[in-house]
Amino acid sequence: MPQHQTTKSPHADLIERANASLRAAGLRVTNARLDVLAMLLQQQRAMSHTEMQEALPVIDRVTLYRALDCLVEAGLAHKIVGDDRITRFRSGAAHVETLGAKGRAQHQHGHFQCLECAKVFCLEQAPITALVQSQLVASLRPGFSAQGIELTIKGYCDLCNHSR
Repeated sequence: MPQHQTTKSPHADLIERANASLRAAGLRVTNARLDVLAMLLQQQRAMSHTEMQEALPVIDRVTLYRALDCLVEAGLAHKIVGDDRITRFRSGAAHVETLGAKGRAQHQHGHFQCLECAKVFCLEQAPITALVQSQLVASLRPGFSAQGIELTIKGYCDLCNHSR
């Protein structure tokens, strides 16, 4: 009798990865955390709370905020605050990290923000090097102390560039 090969759906694979990440971080696994982390792992860009709420309508607003805060605190996601003052979130699972203030993980990479559509993309292949960090920190006035460094390149994404 021939055996059928079973293939996992991409969504099932994302849920499995999210489940493993939550467990590895020592977090209690809930449906909301699973769904939010799976969505962040799937995205190629950072997403605002509003965008996530539209994509996950079964999760209420407060639960979504709590899940995001939990993921950020555990280092599984990170916040990016744009010039528009909108906080966006991105999976932090694949980023280069260093320990920052209070021993928390800091994501040391740059971001690109589109001036047309306001989407924010992580520049995973461009970690902020120790040399750049030390030069920036050395430029501070006496008595100042750095708690983190953020780098954002602004311009037009590929889709918006083509429509210009």
